[in-house]
Amino acid sequence: MTPKIFKDFYSNTLTRNQRWNDLVAPTGNLFTWTEDSTYIHLPPFFAGMTKEVPTEMTPIKDAYCLLNLPDSITTDHISPAGNISKTSATAKYLQSRGVGPKDYNSYGARRGHDAVMARGTFANVRITNKLVDKPGPNTIHVPSGEQMAIFDASARYMADGQQLCILAGKEYGSGSSRDWAAKGPWMQGIKVVIAQSYERIHRSNLLGMGILPLQFKEGESADTHGFTGKETFSFDMGTEKIKVGQDVTVAASNGKVFTALCRLDTDPEVAYFMNGGILRYVLRKLNC
Repeated sequence: MTPKIFKDFYSNTLTRNQRWNDLVAPTGNLFTWTEDSTYIHLPPFFAGMTKEVPTEMTPIKDAYCLLNLPDSITTDHISPAGNISKTSATAKYLQSRGVGPKDYNSYGARRGHDAVMARGTFANVRITNKLVDKPGPNTIHVPSGEQMAIFDASARYMADGQQLCILAGKEYGSGSSRDWAAKGPWMQGIKVVIAQSYERIHRSNLLGMGILPLQFKEGESADTHGFTGKETFSFDMGTEKIKVGQDVTVAASNGKVFTALCRLDTDPEVAYFMNGGILRYVLRKLNC
């Protein structure tokens, strides 16, 4: 092995593949997004963002429960993964875009397309949701009482201008750290998760997407409070600036009022959350 071997090999890297060189590619400083792509899409993470940091948190009132989850829900239950089922909400979306079943590919291949990944969030066939009778990617749209795919329910709630939350048990978000386990719920309109406990990294990822992680007090849970998931929930953060580890008063539509712990554990986490997530926080810093 000599330096000449490497110099000779890499000297024509940009010219030896004629098929690559013949590809027509746009030029410029910004990526050219194409709406007809089903692989790469401009995500809405910065939609509606202002230069100024909001001084107050948007009120979360009368939020419906999209999922009422048991203990040990992992990021594998939450995050889109594996091949795309031919009966899934994702398959219906791809069909509407002219993609046939043989070309569905996998969520891993399409992870750059937010509309695909949003439809694959909570689409695991083994997920248990107490709102429905058997495991699978379904839930109840509470206002209508209809059972439907989780994504379809979330889309219907959002179209009606209704906020959403999740009830969960212990060790919520355990397993591997997967970014779409937080991005996906954000895409589905989740504003708050109330769990008995969190896996450390997933809690950070939730607040990093602007989703508020709340924790039931010791010995309390959705079950001890008698919640079925068909209630709505309103959250009182107080009138002052959000503080590390403060208590949050939660009022349910069944008349139950309880106090949950706000799991913003450090001052930087409060800053990320108030910015609407770490992505918006960084963008505002870059534009200062």
